Amino acid sequence: MTRRGGSADLPLHGGRVPQWLADRMSTLGAVVCQAIVHHYGREELLARLAHPFWFQSFGAVMGMDWHSSGITTSVIGALKRGLAPLGDELGIYVCGGRGRHSRRTPDELMALGDRVGFDGAALTRASRLVAKVDSAAVQDGFDLYLHGFFAAADGQWTVVQQGMNADKRQARRYHWHSENLSSFVEAPHSAIDGPQQGEIVNLTDKLAASSRGAQLELLTELGPDSIVREYTALTTLPPAQPMLPHLVMPAHHEVRGSDVFTRRLHGTLAAAAERGPVDFPELLLTPGVGARTVQSLAMVAEVVHGAPYRFADPARFSLAHGGKDRHPYPVPIKVYDETIRVLKSAVQKAKLGRDEEMQTLRRLDDHARRLERTARGPDFEDFVAAERKASPALGGRSVFGLEEDLAPERSLPTK
Repeated sequence: MTRRGGSADLPLHGGRVPQWLADRMSTLGAVVCQAIVHHYGREELLARLAHPFWFQSFGAVMGMDWHSSGITTSVIGALKRGLAPLGDELGIYVCGGRGRHSRRTPDELMALGDRVGFDGAALTRASRLVAKVDSAAVQDGFDLYLHGFFAAADGQWTVVQQGMNADKRQARRYHWHSENLSSFVEAPHSAIDGPQQGEIVNLTDKLAASSRGAQLELLTELGPDSIVREYTALTTLPPAQPMLPHLVMPAHHEVRGSDVFTRRLHGTLAAAAERGPVDFPELLLTPGVGARTVQSLAMVAEVVHGAPYRFADPARFSLAHGGKDRHPYPVPIKVYDETIRVLKSAVQKAKLGRDEEMQTLRRLDDHARRLERTARGPDFEDFVAAERKASPALGGRSVFGLEEDLAPERSLPTK
């Protein structure tokens, strides 16, 4: 049996990811996935991708807009590019995407099945069924436009797909995962319930024409008895499973203090200050960059090692590498590149059996958690103000350009 892993409601947000960020997202996303597979296995990576809070935090730590629907497209695209050359090594493959790319998912899965050896036909069937349940069998006002399929070499999988409601200026993301994955989602304390909008099914409405066609296609492919069995399997939860996580992101674009668990931020900052001189002495020799990089590494380490409840405030992870639209501050390119360099070094050495650097990152995450109850630090607003002030020296960049090139009098958005 397969089941939903959770869902998320996100404000629609336009714009494109600039190439300078897209390239870095692909690199950082791939190396984080390598670290997770190294520590916990590919099943755990698939399970985390099926958790809406972790997925949002993952996108935020990569410098994408922390709250918007664009995180879904950009993360799936980044992983598809970044993991492509690593697929056979990790046993993880990414298919589908947005629009025309989503329609190619069956062909991609069948081709992968022939090459890798898993049952491409079975995964194609699962892909179609999951898409049709969220688009045809249950209609909630969101039209699917994105379908990402993450497949493992042993046939396990996760699906992340997204629908759009143009009238409400909102998107809804759906996460599904196959039964045999380790359960990363059974953590009710990390779930935040959104406003109940109910399930609206009206197949007589003229807007439901495409849905009726999809269901007729499903009927033709599987037959009525198979539809009943598959729909029951996809939508019926085991009695012991708690309420699934549902993430609701706010409409405001800026990151506010209320969006962040400050004590966790203070724990991260304190751990970076205490462990940095011990574990990263050479890194700290880099003027103006090293100490700041350790702060980002601590947040990335939490994405690798954190338990489900740690991701109830995805906005906090945008403090690692900022955001492309200057929220909470411009992307500090020098810090971002150093983060990638350190993680790449750790992963490459771990492949050779030298795990010291990977364990250093794990200790950094452990230390941050221990310090959360006692650590003190700056107010959120003061922290963001300091980052904005330091941005030109750190190679700060946004869709508006490099911070050092922007005229001081130029008006830039803060909200």
